[in-house]
Amino acid sequence: MSGVLTLIVGWVLILLVAGAVLVALGLAARRILLGRTGGTVECGLRAGEAASWRLGLAAYQLDQLHWFSAFGVRLRPDEVFDRSSLSILGRRPAGQSEAVSIGAGTVVVECQAGRTGNGHAAPGPPPRTVELAMSEEALTGFLAWLEAAPPRYLSGLS
Repeated sequence: MSGVLTLIVGWVLILLVAGAVLVALGLAARRILLGRTGGTVECGLRAGEAASWRLGLAAYQLDQLHWFSAFGVRLRPDEVFDRSSLSILGRRPAGQSEAVSIGAGTVVVECQAGRTGNGHAAPGPPPRTVELAMSEEALTGFLAWLEAAPPRYLSGLS
């Protein structure tokens, strides 16, 4: 009887390991698919002081920043930020307690998404504050992307 039990336990362990390998391969394949167009960086997101950090990827598009959860299965972004309504409120190094979840040497950038201009409410969702966590190198790229205007805006075309 113990031989049968050992065999069942062995097969269960093999199935668990195979399942874990398949999940890891799926996450790796998704990461490769998301990064195939370039312009992706590892980026944590926290949507408010009380919220917890979520690990993910930020992908730069022409006029939007797409944020994908690192552990999701969807190929569509979890969050989308318009470049024209994204502004930086401040930046700071990650605190010791934050470094546990987002990594040591990470910079936290506080941003306002959906700002208003000229005293009138901009179309779209109301403004909200989000924090993005990224490396110094990724922050340099983010700031360059944020400040660069697409050619259609420079020429006055919409």
